[in-house]
Amino acid sequence: MKTHIKTTKLDLTPSLEVYVESKLGTLSKFVNKFEEEGVAELWIELARTTRHHYKGDVFLAEADLRLPGVVLRGEALESDIHAAIDKLRTILRMEIEKYKTKKVNPRRARV
Repeated sequence: MKTHIKTTKLDLTPSLEVYVESKLGTLSKFVNKFEEEGVAELWIELARTTRHHYKGDVFLAEADLRLPGVVLRGEALESDIHAAIDKLRTILRMEIEKYKTKKVNPRRARV
């Protein structure tokens, strides 16, 4: 799985990049089955929504997981960038599980 990281109004430090790779890179084991059909790409955007607010939910983490034939999307808004990344990981994992149940176990026609 290829990972692309973009930042807006936020500096991408090496420690933040390692944190993103360690947290969201573990999702690759859930999409290995779908990589047989094509390459899976994870596009991540980390942003600070405003520069003049310091309290509240000001950090945004959003991701597009592009699998062959479908795009799974997740978005998290938190007061800390690390908390937003953790929440985003949970959201993407739920989306992958939902997609796997639809793709692997489609409803059977009743006779």
